Amino acid sequence: MFATPAYAQAAGGGGAAGGLLGFMPIILIFAIMYFLMIRPQQKKMKEHAAMVAAVRRGDQIVTQGGLIGKVTKVKDDNEVEVELAPDVKVRVVKNTIATVLTKTEPADAAKS
Repeated sequence: MFATPAYAQAAGGGGAAGGLLGFMPIILIFAIMYFLMIRPQQKKMKEHAAMVAAVRRGDQIVTQGGLIGKVTKVKDDNEVEVELAPDVKVRVVKNTIATVLTKTEPADAAKS
């Protein structure tokens, strides 16, 4: 009528292999998320940082707010002056530049 301790101990075999197989779907989900979401986002961030670092005077840009203007002066590493219309100039933080529409060639490359 009662179960003996020997029968109860024999029923719980395969503990280490079962625990690793239980974590396998979670590990697989994280691997898929890394390759489908995290890696492309990091690549996009690196491309944007390189584009922002290469902004120079004369480039036509679009800000994240949707303003289109021409860079008149690169003030420092973090700021540019953009002319939106004749005699209308604004200071813009470089990281808010969404895209560069037209790129000017460097003066050294134009001489060659």
